Amino acid sequence: MIDLHCHIDLYPDPAAVLDEAEKRGAFVLAVTTTPLAFQGNMDLVAGRQRIRVALGLHPELVAERHAEIDLFLDLLPRTAYVGEVGLDGSPRNRASFGRQERVFARIVEECARLGGRVLSIHSRRAAGCVLDILGSAPACGVPVLHWFSGTSRELERAVAAGCWFSVGPLMLATPAGLRLVSAMPADKVLTETDAPFAQVAGVPLMPWDVLDAEAVLAGLWGIAEEETRHRLRRNLLRLAKRATEMSVEPRTAPHANESRLRAG
Repeated sequence: MIDLHCHIDLYPDPAAVLDEAEKRGAFVLAVTTTPLAFQGNMDLVAGRQRIRVALGLHPELVAERHAEIDLFLDLLPRTAYVGEVGLDGSPRNRASFGRQERVFARIVEECARLGGRVLSIHSRRAAGCVLDILGSAPACGVPVLHWFSGTSRELERAVAAGCWFSVGPLMLATPAGLRLVSAMPADKVLTETDAPFAQVAGVPLMPWDVLDAEAVLAGLWGIAEEETRHRLRRNLLRLAKRATEMSVEPRTAPHANESRLRAG
């Protein structure tokens, strides 16, 4: 099981969720919404073999938290994983869109300067602008578009640019989501939950709920669920290998040998 985009620190009892995720053999990328949460998350996951922490500055918080970009850039050498970052063009966030673009551009530029990062990227109603900024710094690393909801043309652009995608049960429960995922390259797709924001009947998803996404992907790809699981694991190991090639401060690297990573 692979949950490449989960806000672990926003559950009422994050440690209990992580304990169960590890018990089930899940790999989890714990994304953060602000750089102030990064160290707390690192402390939370210390010693856990299948959990990684991503450094984030959520676009929906940029209006109030944009000054934290300096802290973000200071922390960036400490991790190969970045997220949640990106742009949000929905009506309630349009007033801050220009500032979002400037913050995201600085993040992407610094990722490129440091040799690349794995980036979990928010692009709601802003996919074209996200792709424009990524295109300005092609050495930024591996962009993973989380819960992509752009147009078919924007998806074509993203695929041509080498983007990866993380998709979850709720995305795969809609006709529009199914159409998009069916057009994504299977070797660049991973599963996610976006929990605890993502909920079913008011109940937050858990990292192991990616099993529901695996079942749908098996149908889309026309293969058995076990082969789907193997494909997703191979994708994760390729992504993790890329992460090991990125320059991270040795004393704070999440794990020295990502090639040993296992996900059930």
